[in-house]
Amino acid sequence: MARYSRLEVVRTMSGTGLVPLFFHKDPSLGKEVLQACYNGGARLLEFTSRGDFAHGVFEQLNAYALEKLPGMILGVGSITDAASASLYMQLGANFVVTPVFREDIAKVCNRRKVLWSPGCGTATEIARAEEFGCEIVKLFPGSTYGPDFVKAIKGPSPWTSIMPTGGVSPTEENLKRWFEAGVTSVGMGSKLISKELLDAKDFDALTTKVRNTLDIIDKLK
Repeated sequence: MARYSRLEVVRTMSGTGLVPLFFHKDPSLGKEVLQACYNGGARLLEFTSRGDFAHGVFEQLNAYALEKLPGMILGVGSITDAASASLYMQLGANFVVTPVFREDIAKVCNRRKVLWSPGCGTATEIARAEEFGCEIVKLFPGSTYGPDFVKAIKGPSPWTSIMPTGGVSPTEENLKRWFEAGVTSVGMGSKLISKELLDAKDFDALTTKVRNTLDIIDKLK
């Protein structure tokens, strides 16, 4: 079961402002990525469940984090049904991210008091998710909506916490637009953990990239 409470996850997401997203079928490479993100200052990582036997990889990564990386919070993303959410929570997922809002996922996560972040794209979806106890809404795909959408939502609903995923880059120009619009945090996948870095196994460069991104966010928050 989750080792970190919903409140701890919310505080960490809000505090660091960055959730790296990553999937790879090789657990050994995954551990290197996890270590590099941790060394760079990241304290959350969303493992995107996008391949056969992905839950087995997550289980190994979460065990590694618990043993070697104190304070590192692992969650799972790309979850589309309650059964998958339950499986990953049994493997210790500390938060669950979904591309869409589904009531069945909300119920199983709330029952175990695990943070869940549903993908929403309208004011009505966001309000409905919050009625089901959502703390941080995932804006997905962020590239479709953009910072102006966040600003518009925050006008009548300043209490809404938003995390865009997709369309977020580790540059000051891009991050400034999102954080000035009022996002709580950002999810970042291949723009941060790029295929080039993985192919080269340049984990030192990944550490530097994560650290620089967090420095930019810290300056903007």
